[in-house]
Amino acid sequence: MSDYSLNETKTMEEKKVALITGASAGLGKELARIHAERGGDLVIVARREDKLILLKDELEKEHGINVIILVKDLSDPEASKEVYQEVKQRGIQVDYLINNAGFGEVGKFYELELTQQLNMINLNISALTALTHLFLQDFRERNSGRILNLSSIASLLPGPLQAVYYATKAYVTSFSNAVAEELHDTAITGTNLMPGATATEFASLSGMDKTELFDKPADARKVAEEGYKSMLKGKLDVLSGLTIAQRVMMSMVPLVPKKILLPQVRKMQSIKGE
Repeated sequence: MSDYSLNETKTMEEKKVALITGASAGLGKELARIHAERGGDLVIVARREDKLILLKDELEKEHGINVIILVKDLSDPEASKEVYQEVKQRGIQVDYLINNAGFGEVGKFYELELTQQLNMINLNISALTALTHLFLQDFRERNSGRILNLSSIASLLPGPLQAVYYATKAYVTSFSNAVAEELHDTAITGTNLMPGATATEFASLSGMDKTELFDKPADARKVAEEGYKSMLKGKLDVLSGLTIAQRVMMSMVPLVPKKILLPQVRKMQSIKGE
């Protein structure tokens, strides 16, 4: 883990600093690359120190920026406060908060391990909520800052075989929209990114790579770019990585009776061959 020198601190203050959770892979990693390409400094947070070190080395060498590593398991209830406290102790001003960390798991809720489902709630909901609350104190004091929360199109409907994951993303979308409106009279923005199936390690770790839903996943870089640019513009909701057919289907979700919709979602999320 790196500490600032006085020169590094000065440099960080002259640039936009993004704090990105879940930055060791997938969309978080791509978002870090995009921010670095624009000359911004980074605080990257994840559990896997080895992956963070590789990303730090890559971005500092290629873009001449400063990257600070915080190795944290954000499913730990105390970890979000620890992240905030370390950032404050190092004198870092975070300009962009990108809550990307999250995970899912395929299976019938009653057959899955309860501890893992509760950890999912802690990471997908509690950590995101805590970090948003903590950093908003600083954003409000300065009347500046941007928040990007990673939700999912899963937030728009119930998800049999990923019951808890879909429910956590419904929270993220509702929470993000509400907080954004509460900030309507400030210079602070809140953006909610809702990707469809995307080619990241989320698919293999959750088991979704073996389902119909992930037959043609979107490119992670393109989804990250759309989310990042939308954050800079202060957009409220961003659907990304969907085909035209998928966009049409999602637009019809509110009109379809749940007794028809839910079996279709379950089928798309069933492991092929089972």
